[in-house]
Amino acid sequence: MSEAMTTEHLEHAEHAEHVAHEGTPFMTQVSLTIAIFAVVAATIGSLETIETAATLGAQNAAALSQSKASDQWAFFQAKSIKKSVNEVAAKQGGPLADQLAREAKRYDDETKAIKTDAEALEHRVEEHLHEAEHHEHRHHILTMAVTLLHAAIAIATIAIITRGRKWPWYGGLALAASGVMLAGYAYI
Repeated sequence: MSEAMTTEHLEHAEHAEHVAHEGTPFMTQVSLTIAIFAVVAATIGSLETIETAATLGAQNAAALSQSKASDQWAFFQAKSIKKSVNEVAAKQGGPLADQLAREAKRYDDETKAIKTDAEALEHRVEEHLHEAEHHEHRHHILTMAVTLLHAAIAIATIAIITRGRKWPWYGGLALAASGVMLAGYAYI
């Protein structure tokens, strides 16, 4: 969130505070409502930021796992080449044929373990990417929820500007309730 977005709701709350000092019960109620909306918007905005950070963390973990998997596959290829070279040399016969066959067998065993590690790392890449998508989805829902709350603050403020009209306050309540429900939905 930009700095302007993080302080906008606080400005509305400050205006509401000034109106609350006028003393009319409805205006005080509207002012308190706006202040509550501001706190809820700030809280959901913080959750949105947390989800953004979690998305980036999971994406970084996926990139690191992918790099490790690539390293393992390169290691696998190197061992496979050594295995093939030793197998060909052992088939040529000679005094070192048995030793070369044993070396080929050792490389074969090593490549199996390396392949298992590389496949496990690739699986972790997929898990991290899935986790990143999950957090990104939450982030988008929370962004919409915060937007609804900011709109609720602005619309409820119209009740103050119009000196006590109730329809803007009701509209703000409806938007705020929608925003809170949407934020809750992000975690279901």
